Amino acid sequence: MISKREFLKLHENIKPHIHHTPVLSSHLLNEIAGTEIFFKCENLQRGGAFKIRGATAAILNLDAEARKKGVVTHSSGNFAQAVSLAAKSLGIPAYIVMPSSAPEVKKAAVKSYGGQITICPPSLEDREAAAEKIVNETGATFLHPSNQLDVIYGQGTSAMELLEELPDLEVIITPVGGGGLLAGTAFAVNYFGKNCTCIGAEPFEVDDAYRSLKSGKIETNKSTNTIADGLKTQLGDQNFPIIQQYVSEIIRVEEAEIISAMRLIWERMKIIVEPSSAVALAAVLREKEKFRGKKTGIIISGGNVDLDHLPF
Repeated sequence: MISKREFLKLHENIKPHIHHTPVLSSHLLNEIAGTEIFFKCENLQRGGAFKIRGATAAILNLDAEARKKGVVTHSSGNFAQAVSLAAKSLGIPAYIVMPSSAPEVKKAAVKSYGGQITICPPSLEDREAAAEKIVNETGATFLHPSNQLDVIYGQGTSAMELLEELPDLEVIITPVGGGGLLAGTAFAVNYFGKNCTCIGAEPFEVDDAYRSLKSGKIETNKSTNTIADGLKTQLGDQNFPIIQQYVSEIIRVEEAEIISAMRLIWERMKIIVEPSSAVALAAVLREKEKFRGKKTGIIISGGNVDLDHLPF
C-alpha cells in the first residue's frame, strides 16, 4: 500500500496525460433520489472512461527499457482503449487482446488509438493465454485491467479529485466488475474522505463481488447475462483485500433498473453514459432510504456506447 504522499505524487505524474473531469448534478435527479448526488463524469475522460488513469500510472512506473518493449493487456473495451491511448501518448507499442464479443465501437476505438489488436474467444482463459503468448514473443509488460496495484491507485485518483472538490461527501458509490475502480475509490476515500463511506454496485446477473464480500473469498459467476458489459469480469487477489477492508457494502440491481437509470442520465443530464456507469445510480434509486439526505458522489465510469445497440 502506498502512502498518502506517494498517492499524491502519482496523481501529479499522470495529470499531464488525463483530463480533470467535471462534476455535474441534476435538481430533478436529486428530487427523484431524495438526496444530493454529484456525478464525477469519467465518461468525459480521455478514451471515454476512467481507465486511462490506471493505464497511465502503470506505464509511467515502468523503467525506460521496459517501456521500449511496450505493454500488453486483455480487455473487452475500456481498458483496451485506455492502454492504447496511454501508450500512444507516451510513444510506446500497445498490444491488445480483445474477445470476439467486444463491441465493434470499442474495437474501432482501439485501432484509432494505435493499439495492435489480437481477437480471441471470449473466455477469460483464452484471453489470458493470448496475452501470455504476446508477452513471450515481444517482451512487452502485461498490464492487468483491474488487479494490479499501479492500475488500482491510478483509478483511485478520480475519487481523490471528487473529494478535493467536495470534501464533505458522505458516500461515494461506483460500479464494480473487475474491482479496480472500486478498490481505488475505496483507497482514496480512506485517505481523503472525512466520515465518507465507499459502496459498490453491481448487477444481480453478475453478483460475484457481492458474494465475495459475504463469503470472504473470491467468487465467480456461472453466467454473465447482463447489459453492463464492462462488469462481466471478477475480483482479483490485489484488489479484493482493499475492497474487504474499505468497502462497506455492495448493492445489487436488476437489469431493468440499470436501463431505467441509464435513460434518466441521458434524458435529464444530457450526457452519454454506458450501461455499466448507470449501475451506481440504479443502486441509489433502489435503496433510496439508505442514501436519503446524504451527500452522495457517483463515479460515472464511462461513456463508450454502441449506438446501434441501445437498450431503449
